[in-house]
Amino acid sequence: MIGTKWPSEKHTFLDPVSGQPVTQLTDQYLNFHLYFTDNSFDPSCENIYFQSNRCNPESERCQLFRMNLESGEMEQLTDDPAGIMQAQVTKTKDGKLIAYFTGKELRLYNTETRENTLLYEEKGDFILSNLFFSCDSKKIGFTRNEDRDTIPDGGPNYLGFKEKMFAIKDGRVSVINVDGSDFHDVLRDTHWISHFQYSPDDPAIAMFCHEGPWNYVQQRIWVINMETGDFRPCFRQSEEDCVGHEFWSEGGDIIFDNRRDGHDGTISSSGTQVFAEETGSGRTPYFGFAHKDGTVYRKIDMPFYCNHYYANADLSLFVGDAVKDIVLISIDENGGTKLTTLARHNTTWKYQRSHCHPNFSWDGKKILYSADTDDTHDNIFLVEVPKELL
Repeated sequence: MIGTKWPSEKHTFLDPVSGQPVTQLTDQYLNFHLYFTDNSFDPSCENIYFQSNRCNPESERCQLFRMNLESGEMEQLTDDPAGIMQAQVTKTKDGKLIAYFTGKELRLYNTETRENTLLYEEKGDFILSNLFFSCDSKKIGFTRNEDRDTIPDGGPNYLGFKEKMFAIKDGRVSVINVDGSDFHDVLRDTHWISHFQYSPDDPAIAMFCHEGPWNYVQQRIWVINMETGDFRPCFRQSEEDCVGHEFWSEGGDIIFDNRRDGHDGTISSSGTQVFAEETGSGRTPYFGFAHKDGTVYRKIDMPFYCNHYYANADLSLFVGDAVKDIVLISIDENGGTKLTTLARHNTTWKYQRSHCHPNFSWDGKKILYSADTDDTHDNIFLVEVPKELL
């Protein structure tokens, strides 16, 4: 029920590998923070928004919650019958507006007035996903892909991921104003479109991806002008490139992970890839840094294997979820990298909800991540960045 308060479940322990204090914020049900390209923290970094099925433990239908990090108290904010699927939530940087998909509805929640408004309802045979606010908080962009699933993506160990990539021939980038007006398609494509993200400093610019196993996708990242519909590739891929998990830096540049040939961008419960085998090419993975026009201006060798990476505001520190650990990677002025283990996450990697998706708080002092223990539990963890790395 909306407004229901849940008592604190948090407790702190010393990580067995690093010795760093780790705070487990939840210890019951399914719980996960926002997708790593978004940010669960409010501007004060004193509260987080997250999803949980604690009000519907017999199913995986989650609702939206807010937690005060000091007290640990949680409050239920939504109660939609269809629930909210994982990663189908976004919010404005100031934390005033939250948008989410429930079933075929796009809804807008105002954290100050508590008003919850229906903005858009899909009447066609399309699946809604990947919503994101423009930086001026006036528009919400999202993707709509034709519903052609024979095997739904998101099952154990990427079940249906490759099949979905080949099946979808109608993918769209759509947009709507936050008052519910002027819904329209900005782009119609012949691929599965995903990973839509508005630029953090230009309300007209966004990026999206052609989704699928990275070794099958010929051109992953695209930059689009949301006012004109013009779009262009970001980093033109060659046959030896396997690219993904792109995100915007706070300064408005695009950062992507190029694992080179032989990588599909997945990780399974066995700790291995699902759709590719190592080629033995010896080519070192790297981070690419690109301007809004898609031009790559910097590359940094990243000879580590993490499923996702994210950066702090000044790009001096990256956090990643390696097979067993949450790691920090510091970048020196010469482009050298150093890896420091922060915590042992022990997630199973079995489902998408098992992915840690680590991310920094706005002030760069804390890292939030999720990890599961079995098929019915997934919890949220918080760890502080060591002072010597700040």
